[in-house]
Amino acid sequence: MKVDLFKSTGRITRTIVGGFLVLLLSSCSGGVFDVHPYDVDVSGETGINKKQMAVIESKFANKDTLRVAFISDTHLWHSDARDQVDDLNKRTNIDFVVHCGDLTDTATEIEYEWSRGILMKLNYPFVALIGNHDYLGTGDQIYETMYGDMNFSFIAGRVKFVCLNTNSTEYDYMAAIPNFDWMEEEMVKDSTKFDRTVIVMHAPPFSDQFNNNVCKAFRRYLDYFPGLMCCVYGHVHNDDFGPLYPDDDLIFYGIDCAEDRNYRILTITPDSYEMEQIFF
Repeated sequence: MKVDLFKSTGRITRTIVGGFLVLLLSSCSGGVFDVHPYDVDVSGETGINKKQMAVIESKFANKDTLRVAFISDTHLWHSDARDQVDDLNKRTNIDFVVHCGDLTDTATEIEYEWSRGILMKLNYPFVALIGNHDYLGTGDQIYETMYGDMNFSFIAGRVKFVCLNTNSTEYDYMAAIPNFDWMEEEMVKDSTKFDRTVIVMHAPPFSDQFNNNVCKAFRRYLDYFPGLMCCVYGHVHNDDFGPLYPDDDLIFYGIDCAEDRNYRILTITPDSYEMEQIFF
């Protein structure tokens, strides 16, 4: 019997390819390709900042002395971040925690979930700002679902904490970041409830992520916040403090990354404040 090897080989090849396509399509419908890493179908706890701020404002509305822990830039240093949370939980006199942004490294949904799982182990209420790494892909949408507005504020012990989105580069400088209109509103909103202000941001003025065309205007706006005590930022992966503007006495405190295993605690008393660096 004469056999056409080319036709036989072709039938075998088509059978193999067809089987592979069936396997691939079945995987897409319920396997490894079912969820894209940048999907925004967030499961678990959402609207975290709003819920946590409500706790902070209710619990510490009339507190004379506040102790606030500032952490930042946990990225994928999860072991260090867990140790940081453990160290914070060993302390009994912290009121709440502020994360200054870069909760993730590439802003995938799973990274947000990992970071959230670590922060939810805190024994204290906490809020988290958005960092430039948290924007990648659809990260800004995930942040808004999981945490809330990118600009937000809350009041504790008659101190307003103004948390600003300063990641201008992520919008190619096309958006109002920092948002001066929002800042103007915050200067007077609930003015009878606060006498002093702390400004918190991820990227500080003169950094690669800040819109440095408006650095001078930004500094001028800060002067209009009642009783401005200091500014706190993350992003630079370094513990640093001092004025950022020439011939200026406004202190900016940089919060180090989790990998460097330190953070800061701000103690606010009726007459002054003190910033302490903690190693763990």
